Amino acid sequence: MLELGFGGNIQRVLALGAHADDIEIGCGATLMQMLRSHSGISVYWAVMSAHGARVAEAQSSAETMLSNAAESSIDIASFRDGFFPYEGEAIKEHFERIKSVYQPDLIFTHYGRDAHQDHRVVSELTWNTFRDHLILEYEIPKYDGDLGTPTVFVAIEQSIAKRKPEHLLEHFPTQRTKSWFTDDLFLALMRLRGMECNSSSKYAEAFYSRKLVVQPAPECSEVGAELSPAE
Repeated sequence: MLELGFGGNIQRVLALGAHADDIEIGCGATLMQMLRSHSGISVYWAVMSAHGARVAEAQSSAETMLSNAAESSIDIASFRDGFFPYEGEAIKEHFERIKSVYQPDLIFTHYGRDAHQDHRVVSELTWNTFRDHLILEYEIPKYDGDLGTPTVFVAIEQSIAKRKPEHLLEHFPTQRTKSWFTDDLFLALMRLRGMECNSSSKYAEAFYSRKLVVQPAPECSEVGAELSPAE
């Protein structure tokens, strides 16, 4: 299978999450690996809803995750959890403000068919606001059972795969009492996706892509290509 890579075209990343731990759960390992492997990447980290202790958790987690970024901005909003469909206008205005200050090469956002209403709104507004960008939709395991058949896989190094659940449990103590918020669940999903893409490390994170442009890099010749933002 032809392998694509995050090459020099990806310098500015926008990570969008409805809630405090969504980005870390959905694409945390991918971001860790990108920032470790590629210097010069800037990240705009936007969380739509965090209140009380969750604000400090989100801030601390993002700061740790982005420690290797060339530049970073952390934007934590306070829209009402569970009510995103009814706050659509205000959230859309927030998205437009982000767009006015940051133009990304790559966007991570929620899966468009996610069973959580807040997640779906964030996904819809991502596509509504950023219409000519490379967008990868991540998955969040949940009780509702909405896991699907992803189309894009990022092989994750074993050390990073193991660090991801450690990071989540360390930075989100308010979630530790939830039966699903466990290291074995986060590892299991990465192991499943790793099996599906035949990852040599056994682990992967998976995404959905509605549209992407593949631009073969000259140095890759016939053996590879880079993911490229649309132009």
